[in-house]
Amino acid sequence: MLNRKVKILAISLCLMGILVSLTGLCVAPSIVRYSSDWPPSIDPAVGSEVESVTAQVNLFDPLIFPDTEGNFLPHVAKSWDVSSDGLVYTFYLRPGIKFHNGSELIAEDVKFSMDRLLTIGEGVAYLWLGNIKETEVIDKYTVAFNMEKPFGPFISTLPSFFIVNKGLIMENIKPGIYGEMGDYGKEYVSTNDVGSGPYMIKDFSRAEYLLMEKNPNYFLDISTAPDEFQMIGSTEPVLIKTLMAKQELEMTNRWLSPETLESLAKIEGVEVARWRSSSEDYITMNIRKPPLDDIHVRRALAWAFDYDTAVKLVPGSVQARGPVPMKVPGSDPNCFQFHRNLERAKLELKQSKYYGHFDEYPMECQWNDSPLQEKDAMLLMANADEIGLTVNVVETTWSLICSDSASIETTPHFHVVGDEARYPEAGALLQARYHSVTAGTWEQTEWLLDPVFDKMIDDAFATVDKDERFAKYREASRYIVDLCPSIFLLETPECRAYQAAYMDWPAAKGEVIQGFKYDNCIRFIKLNP
Repeated sequence: MLNRKVKILAISLCLMGILVSLTGLCVAPSIVRYSSDWPPSIDPAVGSEVESVTAQVNLFDPLIFPDTEGNFLPHVAKSWDVSSDGLVYTFYLRPGIKFHNGSELIAEDVKFSMDRLLTIGEGVAYLWLGNIKETEVIDKYTVAFNMEKPFGPFISTLPSFFIVNKGLIMENIKPGIYGEMGDYGKEYVSTNDVGSGPYMIKDFSRAEYLLMEKNPNYFLDISTAPDEFQMIGSTEPVLIKTLMAKQELEMTNRWLSPETLESLAKIEGVEVARWRSSSEDYITMNIRKPPLDDIHVRRALAWAFDYDTAVKLVPGSVQARGPVPMKVPGSDPNCFQFHRNLERAKLELKQSKYYGHFDEYPMECQWNDSPLQEKDAMLLMANADEIGLTVNVVETTWSLICSDSASIETTPHFHVVGDEARYPEAGALLQARYHSVTAGTWEQTEWLLDPVFDKMIDDAFATVDKDERFAKYREASRYIVDLCPSIFLLETPECRAYQAAYMDWPAAKGEVIQGFKYDNCIRFIKLNP
């Protein structure tokens, strides 16, 4: 009898083992799904906004990697040297790093990536245009950047430089405007994988989603990272709430209203993470379009705006003090700050050359996709009406914002926009928002085109001593406030809902990597069963 029971137990355990084995074969991959503005550009030489860089930090590798303390760590480059005159930066690459197609990442790829970026001149090329004279291959694993002049923040900028696969791009070049380089692979790279990063493209529907899977040959240990990462092309609150409730979405975007976040926080297992970032919200003013070409009109709007109400709309925010958030090194804590004063606003208008004719100059304010942006636009409209100015509010799309920003004529009077320091120095935002090299992009719809300011920033960048460079940033911030090309709205916290019950996300715990959208590096996330 006992032997019969033992046999039955043994058979049962064997069947259970087989079942477990079979079940293991069918286990669904662990996945992080993220609601995204759409569409992103996965090409590092083209895309530069939040969603594009979110894709890029997972698909590609930089030479060096930022940490949570603002330090820069070896990554593709195992070490580097800087010449005593600050004109040559030499990087020594790790051998054996593989692109997703299996070819090795070498110095030729680094040179090609920088040459391609600077030639195309889009995306974040402005960080290095006019600074890098030549990228030189020393040997298979050594590459040097020879500078036109000293560029103090160079190391700080490099987490925004992603390395692409030269060989694969050269095999897929089509006719284009770049001479013998044709289209420099822009069409191919827009939908195909040319990276070496921790994730690789599994499926890409440009109208709906980008699905990535973990790189099995990554040079670092990512064994505990999620198997897949999917960016879903929707920021629609009702859909997001439905997906979060069904555990079919792990992370939300940063543009949800406080009301939506509050509703999401009521879902079992969902929490809202908040942290102070280097982000600021602005209302940009096209200073080349009447009546905003008159500084008195711009100042009148800055005095009329109701900052206190705007702050109340975003819990955890504070009114901005000038063009750079106080969290960013090199910002100016003593920068002049406008406040609501309708009498001051009306006095400014009386000094305008358009005074008495404002009815002939209706203005347009565009916003995109965010209910908070819509509220700021509506607030501007109401405040402008109080001082006799007409502002019409128009919803648009991200694609139209990018295309309309290409010329002064198609850029509207106002945009409501958020921006973030691309590296931890005030110069990052000052350049991106106001230097002439970024005019005609979504980051600068003011069309400042001010040679004095350009010279100030160029001089700051050429200053190797950090304290001296930061002092020059503060002077440049004050200069911008005097010109009043923007309404400096809010320093905004990052607010995102996520599945806290089964997702260990370092950024949500305050362990935020100090690089633009590196908080969305999926390889650092762990999913609990």
